[in-house]
Amino acid sequence: MYHLTSTTMSTQPDYSDWSELLTLVQQAASLDQHEMLLTMLMTPDEREALVARINILCELLKGELSQRQMSQLLGVGVATITRGSNELKSRSLTEREALASLLLK
Repeated sequence: MYHLTSTTMSTQPDYSDWSELLTLVQQAASLDQHEMLLTMLMTPDEREALVARINILCELLKGELSQRQMSQLLGVGVATITRGSNELKSRSLTEREALASLLLK
């Protein structure tokens, strides 16, 4: 059971945009509560989809496989890979390099 800490009704949602969510995840990470938060925010299917998207970005950054090969390797549709590719292309070289250093082992 959970309890509300405020006695007044809110007329606005507590979180209204992506940046607020990112701040919340950052705060949870600093308190070593990020696993609990992210697990509660996503269904098992959403978590699996997120892992697939991370792997798509990794493979795109490596640049070794065709989109069809990535689709077969990762068990996702070519359209999903294309969306990841388009997002990656929309980023600056600096952002792509930072992402590669973060994701590639």
